[in-house]
Amino acid sequence: MDIDLDTEICVCNSLTIQDIAKCIKENDLKTLQEILENEALPMGDKCEACRDEGFNNDGLNIPMVLSMVKCGRA
Repeated sequence: MDIDLDTEICVCNSLTIQDIAKCIKENDLKTLQEILENEALPMGDKCEACRDEGFNNDGLNIPMVLSMVKCGRA
């Protein structure tokens, strides 16, 4: 299944998979905790749905984006 890189993951901060992946790569973030604590591009700090089940309860979340980056898919 291909996932559209323009899919919004952190709805509260209007961040797409592409935005989050870029931040992970540029700041060499390796863990979810590092991503959540980063100040370059705040995410997961409001409703927090993007940390777990995804905003639409679809499983599209920040940990998934981290995995996609690690696998070279984003």
